[in-house]
Amino acid sequence: MGSRSCFSAFGLLLIAFQFITVMGANLPSNKCGPNVAATDRDLINFALNLEFLEAEFYLFGALGKGLDNIEPSFAQGGPPPVGGQVANLDPKTRRIIEEFAYQEIGHIRAIVKAEGGFQRPLLNISKEVFATIVNQAMNTTLSPPLNPYANSVNYILASYIIPYVGLVGYVGTIPNLVRRDSRALVASLLGVEGGQDAVFRTLLYERAPNETVHPYRFTVAEFTNPISEFRNRLAMCGLKDEGLMVPLQLGAENRTTSSILSADANSLSYSRTPLEILRTIYGTGDESKPGGFYPNGGNGRIAKSFLSRRH
Repeated sequence: MGSRSCFSAFGLLLIAFQFITVMGANLPSNKCGPNVAATDRDLINFALNLEFLEAEFYLFGALGKGLDNIEPSFAQGGPPPVGGQVANLDPKTRRIIEEFAYQEIGHIRAIVKAEGGFQRPLLNISKEVFATIVNQAMNTTLSPPLNPYANSVNYILASYIIPYVGLVGYVGTIPNLVRRDSRALVASLLGVEGGQDAVFRTLLYERAPNETVHPYRFTVAEFTNPISEFRNRLAMCGLKDEGLMVPLQLGAENRTTSSILSADANSLSYSRTPLEILRTIYGTGDESKPGGFYPNGGNGRIAKSFLSRRH
C-alpha cells in the first residue's frame, strides 16, 4: 500500500507539472478568432468528416468490415479506408464498439438526409497512424508501437483519441446555426457523441491511474493526459481538453482530481471551431496541411476551402 500511495502522489505531481507546462506553452494564439463564416449546411456537413472516421474505425474494429459492406451508398463513391482490421476485443468491449458503429451509421444517414452530405474522404485507420499519434503525444517511441487492434485496452485508448474531437466540434457548432431544425439535429448528434466519449473515459478510468498498459511502463492515465495535451497543442487555442487525472485546480469545483468528463470551471463542455478540429484530426496543427487520419484532407466546403490555401 505504501508503494502504491507513493506512486499515486508522484503521478499527481507529474500531472500538475504537465498542466503547468501546457498552460504556459499553449495559451490561445492569434489563430483563435471567430468561427468560420458558413451556412448551416456547410457546418453540419463538415461533421461528416468525423462521423465517417468513427464509423469506419468502429465497424472494422468490431466486425472486420466497413461502411462499404453495410451501407455502401453512404460513401457516395469515396475511396475505401486504409488499414482497418478486426480488433482482438473481449466480448463486452466488442458489443459496445459494435453498437457505437451502428450509431455512427445512423448519424451519417441523418446528416445526409438533412443536408445532402459529400463523398467520404480517404481515411487512414491503420495501426501505424495510431502509433505515430501516440508517439507524438507521449514524446517518445514506444516499443513495440501501440497497436489499437491488438487488445481491448489498446483499442479503447485509440478510441479515446477520436470521439472527443467530434463532441467539442458539435458544442462549437450549435451557437452558429440559424435554423431550428439544424440546431435540433446537432443537439441530438451531440447527445450520443457525448455518451460515447463518456463510456470510453469511464472504461479507461476503471483502469486509471495505477494499471500499467502492457508491455509499457506507462499507466492508462499516463497515456490519456499526454493525448489530451497533444490535442490542445495541435488546436492552438488553449486548454479545452483534459486527461483522466487532473490537478485539483482543474477538477470539478476544485474538489477532485478525477476527470471522467472533461469540462471547464463550471463543468460545461469545451467547444472548438472547424479550424481547431482540422488542425487536430490532421495531426499537423495546420488546417491547410492534411495528414494523420486524412492523408488528402477532409471533404466539404469548409475543409476544402482551407486545402485550397496550401502553398
